Amino acid sequence: MLCIDKWVGRCCHTYLVDHGYDFEPAAAASPVRTNALLGFPADARVVIINLDDFGMYPSINAAVIASIEAGIAGSCSLMVPCPGAQDAMRLLRRKPEIPFGIHLTLVCDTTHDRWGPLTARERVPSLLDAAGELFSPALRPELLARARLGEVELEFRAQIDTVIEAGLAPTHLDWHCLADGGRDDIFDLTVGLAEEYGLAVRAWLDPAREQLRHRGLPVVDHDFLDSFQLDLDGKAARYAQLLRDLPAGLSEWAVHPGLGTEEARAVDPDGWRVRQTDHEFLTSPEAREILQEEGIVVTDYRAIQQLWLARLT
Repeated sequence: MLCIDKWVGRCCHTYLVDHGYDFEPAAAASPVRTNALLGFPADARVVIINLDDFGMYPSINAAVIASIEAGIAGSCSLMVPCPGAQDAMRLLRRKPEIPFGIHLTLVCDTTHDRWGPLTARERVPSLLDAAGELFSPALRPELLARARLGEVELEFRAQIDTVIEAGLAPTHLDWHCLADGGRDDIFDLTVGLAEEYGLAVRAWLDPAREQLRHRGLPVVDHDFLDSFQLDLDGKAARYAQLLRDLPAGLSEWAVHPGLGTEEARAVDPDGWRVRQTDHEFLTSPEAREILQEEGIVVTDYRAIQQLWLARLT
C-alpha cells in the first residue's frame, strides 16, 4: 500500500475523503493476475509514473517533457481546454514516442488564466457555475449534482476529438480532479467513449476497479499515489522510500512536475512548490539509481490499451 500523507493540494484526495474512501487496499487485487495480463513475472514490481496536468501552462509542459526524457516518468495526461494545451500538443507531435492520455477536464482550479469548456457554453449550462465558468474544485459537489450526462458527453467528446484532429494518438482517458469521473454514470460514459475511440481508462477506486477486473482488464493492484499528498519537507526522501517499498504488482503514481518560474508562481501560487519538488525528484540521479537497484519496471498505458483493444473487439 502506498501510504497517504498530508494533502497539500486542491483536488483528488479531498474529494475522496468527502465521499468516504478510506484508502485501504482492495482485497480483490491480484498482483499475480495483473502481472500475467501485462506479460510480467508474478513477483515483478511495476509502476505507472504518469504526469498529470500537461497543458495547464507552459512551464508545466517543459517540466513534463524533461521528467520523461531525462527522468523516470513514463507518460503524461493532457488537459485539452487549458491555455498551454496547444503548446503541449505541438510538443507531442514533435515527440510521438511519448505516450499520453487525455485528462478529461470539467474543473478549473486556477484564478489566473482560467479555462472554460471547449463546447459552446449555451450547450453545456449544467457544467457552469453562476458566473458562467467551469466550477472550482471547492464546488465539485455542486458540479456533480447538476451536471447532465449528455452535456458531460458533449464536452468529453470535444476534448477527445480535438486531440484526434490534431493528429495525435492518445493511449487512455482519465479525469482532472474527479477520481473515476466522480459519478458512476460518468465513469460508465467514459468507459464507453474509451471503447469507441480505442483507448484504455484509468481506474483507481473500487467498485470501478472491480468492474474492469470482471471484464478481464488490467487495473492497478494498489492504492494510487497523488503527489499533492506528500509533505514538501523531506519529500525526496519520502519518494525514495516509497520506491524501495513498492510492492509486487501494478502501482500507479500521478505526479505533477512543474518549474518554479515567475509564471508558475503567479498562476499556481498554491501548487508550484509541489510541482517544482516533483520535477526535482523525477529528474534526480537518485531516482534512476533506485529503480535500477530495486529492479522496478516503469510502464505506461500502451500495454493496457492493447489489452483493452484485444478484449473489447
